[in-house]
Amino acid sequence: MNIDEGLNWISEVCPSQLDNAHLQQAKRCLMDLLGVAASATLTPLAEHARRFTIAQYGGTRPLLFAEGHASPCGVALHGGWLIDALDAHDGQVMTKGHAGVALLPGLLALPEVEGLSGREFLGLLALGYEVATRAGIALHATSPDYHTSGAWNALGVAAVAARLLKLDSTQLHHALGIAEFYGPRSQMMRCIDHPTMLKDGSGWGAMTGVSAALLARDGFTGAPALSATSPEVTEVWQDLGKRWYLHEQYFKAYPVCRWAQPAIEAILSLPQDARNPRFVEQIEVHTFHEAKRLHTVHPNTTEQAQYSLPWSVACALAYGRVDAACVSHFLHDPRLKSLAERVIIHECVDFNQRFPAERWAQVKLYLTDGRVIQSEPSEARGNPHNPLSNVELDNKYYRLAEPVLGARAARIHDTISHLEQHSAHELLVLLQTP
Repeated sequence: MNIDEGLNWISEVCPSQLDNAHLQQAKRCLMDLLGVAASATLTPLAEHARRFTIAQYGGTRPLLFAEGHASPCGVALHGGWLIDALDAHDGQVMTKGHAGVALLPGLLALPEVEGLSGREFLGLLALGYEVATRAGIALHATSPDYHTSGAWNALGVAAVAARLLKLDSTQLHHALGIAEFYGPRSQMMRCIDHPTMLKDGSGWGAMTGVSAALLARDGFTGAPALSATSPEVTEVWQDLGKRWYLHEQYFKAYPVCRWAQPAIEAILSLPQDARNPRFVEQIEVHTFHEAKRLHTVHPNTTEQAQYSLPWSVACALAYGRVDAACVSHFLHDPRLKSLAERVIIHECVDFNQRFPAERWAQVKLYLTDGRVIQSEPSEARGNPHNPLSNVELDNKYYRLAEPVLGARAARIHDTISHLEQHSAHELLVLLQTP
């Protein structure tokens, strides 16, 4: 498929006529993203995002799960920041990042979304995953630096916004070029080494994608998007509309960096009596290089906790789980601090070679009685080949959403479950102030 054929597909595919399998998967992504967004309203970042967007991007569009209104660009920025504030949203291994975190806010931003049917809403979300994921794979294949997700999920947002605005293929071409050129090429490993509210650049990616489509509609021109048009990436795009990357996203079991999750699974795979924290002298984690960089031992902020492998392992040992409370309310727990100090991380050549397509870890517990308990190599759950069940995803959604939304969490769940029988507007009214 050449670029013209690709642009034609993006412009002409009918969102309301996607088959049921795609719509069902889009529902799973939508539900998961909204659960994360609801819980993320409790983070310090959420209030900064709300205040900034209201003050600097005033308008009439409602913010996601927050009091106030902003312009479409402001709504996209706020929503991307909000979902990114809790590292529990979906992702894709070869992009080494996240698409949905920007796509959903971008879709909610423009007033044209109010006129969509539920099927069209889901179909456009599905379309966004196809464009964004391919843009991410292509950009990583051609760029020498490891950039944040906002650098490429902006193109998926631009494609969705272009469809909402009814742009023609020429305008779409410019929108993608604008989004790529202005997308935040921020360095991901800087945020890993120094975790802050900057996170994964997806707030700016969402805002850039919406801005790009609005600019293209006004006649603003952009250079070709090389991550979509370069001959080097033809193979990435040639199966557009045939291979559906929507079904190749992973869902997270825990609200921490994906790179820490294999170590959590390795800990939880051990017999419960062997992982009694009282008898653990030292924890060795063998994993890949990028996971080793998650080095913060005593996190003082939720961002540091979400990007800490020692803290994730300590939570798994102490509580048998890693949840939102572990990376927020429990930061001063002396037992967790003590356990995190006992974690030693080793880089494994074999696991390095498997990254990014696979993420693995193995742990050894050194016990006070002299025993050494070793796990099998473990992989993060929630990939297409080891998926979380619908029941697990529903439980995750309610754990995240219900404390914030109360009974409205169930209404949102029911509306999404039958969204093809509803209008998009019926869902949107449920996504305003908690």
